[in-house]
Amino acid sequence: MKSLFFYGTLRHVPLLSIVLGRAPEDLLVAEATLDGHQVLAVVDHPFPTLVSGAGTAKGVLVRGLSDDDIARLNYYEAGFEYALRDIQVDVDGQSAAAQVYFPAPDLWRAGDAWSLEHWVELWGEMSCFAAQEVMEYFGHLDAQQVVRMFPMIRARAQAKVNGLHHNRAHSPSGLDASAVQVLGKQRPYVNFFAIDEYDLTFQRYDGGRSDMVRRAVFLATDAVIVLPYDPVRDRVLLVEQFRPGPFARNDQKPWQLEPIAGRVDAGETPEHTARREAMEEAGLELRDLHDVAHCYASPGCSTEYYDIYVGLADLPDGTAGVAGLASEAEDIQSYLFSFDDLMAMIDDMSAVNAPLVLAGLWLARHRDRLRADA
Repeated sequence: MKSLFFYGTLRHVPLLSIVLGRAPEDLLVAEATLDGHQVLAVVDHPFPTLVSGAGTAKGVLVRGLSDDDIARLNYYEAGFEYALRDIQVDVDGQSAAAQVYFPAPDLWRAGDAWSLEHWVELWGEMSCFAAQEVMEYFGHLDAQQVVRMFPMIRARAQAKVNGLHHNRAHSPSGLDASAVQVLGKQRPYVNFFAIDEYDLTFQRYDGGRSDMVRRAVFLATDAVIVLPYDPVRDRVLLVEQFRPGPFARNDQKPWQLEPIAGRVDAGETPEHTARREAMEEAGLELRDLHDVAHCYASPGCSTEYYDIYVGLADLPDGTAGVAGLASEAEDIQSYLFSFDDLMAMIDDMSAVNAPLVLAGLWLARHRDRLRADA
């Protein structure tokens, strides 16, 4: 059996228990310190790094770890390029032999002191959901494949947090998730996206239970859609780009005209995503964001959830152009349309993007107010 010293996110016992696949009460955990080291935040990341120098690193010592426990920890840590090293830690004034995950030299840029309590508040719940998915792949997928999927794993985890806390649905029946019994779940596909198949029963309106049904769900993320509108010039900005969904449907016009859109990354608010995507896709700085809708895109088969806004912006002549992130192979052309042209597209059914139609109709209802306030 081995003992490991944890100074960072794995000090959070709920996360550690998920990674180890063991109940929290079964873990032998004690407060410990490591002299001659500091725990510092990694710049532009939520996790810390261990740096040699004056100071004392606070953490926990976990004893009684098996070879399988270490294998699970190594699998989880593979994406962060940490390696185990022998150390001596202090536990209640007594020296104890242990191992600790040290980062590769010069891998991360250290910043200010890192706070576990602050991390738990901002990142703890999302990280636990992400760890659940990561550890589902233990023994099935190569660790480096999981590393490549990790940004989307975290984005799906963020969506789970949002779904748990920010659901606004009106339900006359009062039925909720507790009325669903999951009998089995499998994941037949995972890469950038994923698909889950559930065997489940649900409560019927007559008070009985349904027969067991199998339902497949496409696991996407939360997404933000924002329609930039200039109330002074009375015009909007739309973007056009290749979309694989229409292409796979055999639509001969897979280049779609739509509002600015993008997924909500881990740790982001939808409002932050809207402003980030506006800058990435069109070089726009948005002013006020007005809520249009917060809704599921296709609840019969997908987890994708939309936060839709109209964002006020200056849209002078010359604003349109080509943009997008090269790292994501984006090739996005933006265009300026008058409000009347937008309404004409909606009326003649040539606006075939649902969030565009929804945002356009919201704008039609609120346009006079926005123009009067401009």
